[in-house]
Amino acid sequence: MLKEFKDFIAKGNVMDMAVGIIIGAAFTAIVGSLVADLINPIISLFMGGVDFAGLYATLDGSTHASISAAEEAGAAVFAYGRFIMAIINFLIIAFVVFLLVKAVNKTKKKEAPAPEAPKGPSELDILMEIRDSLKK
Repeated sequence: MLKEFKDFIAKGNVMDMAVGIIIGAAFTAIVGSLVADLINPIISLFMGGVDFAGLYATLDGSTHASISAAEEAGAAVFAYGRFIMAIINFLIIAFVVFLLVKAVNKTKKKEAPAPEAPKGPSELDILMEIRDSLKK
C-alpha cells in the first residue's frame, strides 16, 4: 500500500496539481494586495472616499462606529461592502487568469510545428505518368 501511495504521489498530474495550488495561493496574495493597496484607493477616490470593505448594516438596527466595532459588540452584521470587494477581487483574478491563458495559448500556437504539405506525387512522377500514358 505504501508503494502504491508513492507511485500515486510521483505521477506527473499530482505533482503538477500541487505546484498549481502553491502558485495559486501565492497569486491570491498578490491579487489581494493589488486590490487592497492599489485598486481600492483609486475606486475610493472616484467614489468620494467610500471604502467598500467598511460598508455594512446591522440587522438589529443598532449603530456602531465601524464594522469591527459592530462585530465586537455581537451585532448581526450584513457586510455587503466585503461582498462587493469579493466580487471585485474575483473579476480581477478572472481577468488576469484570462490574460495568462491567452498568453500561454499564443505561445503554444507559435511552438506548434506547421502542418506538412500533403505528400503526393512529385512533378517528375506526374511527367513520367504522362509519358507512359502517351506511349500506350
